[in-house]
Amino acid sequence: MTESPDTHTKTLLRKISFRSFVLWFVIAVALLWSLAALTLVAARWIDPPTTAVHIERRLQAWIHGTPYHERYTFVPLSQISPNFQHAVIAAEDGRFYQHHGFDWHAIQVDAEEDLDGGRVRGGSTLTQQLVKNLFFGTGRSIVRKGVETTLVPVAELVLGKQRILELYLNVVEWGPGVYGAEAACRYHYGTGARSIGRQEAAQLAAVLPAPLKRRPGRMGHYSAVILRRMSQVGW
Repeated sequence: MTESPDTHTKTLLRKISFRSFVLWFVIAVALLWSLAALTLVAARWIDPPTTAVHIERRLQAWIHGTPYHERYTFVPLSQISPNFQHAVIAAEDGRFYQHHGFDWHAIQVDAEEDLDGGRVRGGSTLTQQLVKNLFFGTGRSIVRKGVETTLVPVAELVLGKQRILELYLNVVEWGPGVYGAEAACRYHYGTGARSIGRQEAAQLAAVLPAPLKRRPGRMGHYSAVILRRMSQVGW
């Protein structure tokens, strides 16, 4: 049976519409990616006024009608105690200065532990966590992970290790409405990030995997592990 002209036209229009949708979707994704990449370039010199995580927490508070007070003070890396810097690296990314954005050794170890049914710590590097904090918030999805993976090399290339560490320490969440090393030290210990001690730094680093559930004063066991890691590399 021969297809009528009207049916043929409708089929053709559907194909064109689908192709147009795919084309515009690809263009939109490319534009968003380019904007994120340009933001990373700008972050080499400009301190971020906010992040996706900050915005997400404000929206959650607004939706649930709960009070929200944000504490966020960006300080140079030179004003953050080396003890604090080393504790965070020891806790979250021990090979920070050796890898180029992805710690393949940690990923392999985590995969093996997962297969064995062991507890998975997570193989995300500081660079990966920074990109996630800046652009994606706390949500998890394959699409988010894929885009994150393409932005991590950009961050490593344009920012460098010291700026990545400085940005991470200043934007990461350390409690309800508490972001960055300076705010964390003042909120939890009543002192500045420049003056934080070795023990307190390890306790603060220990809460990072779950900053809304953990409290520094209750992290004695894990903070001791972090201190041991610091000593092993001469920190």
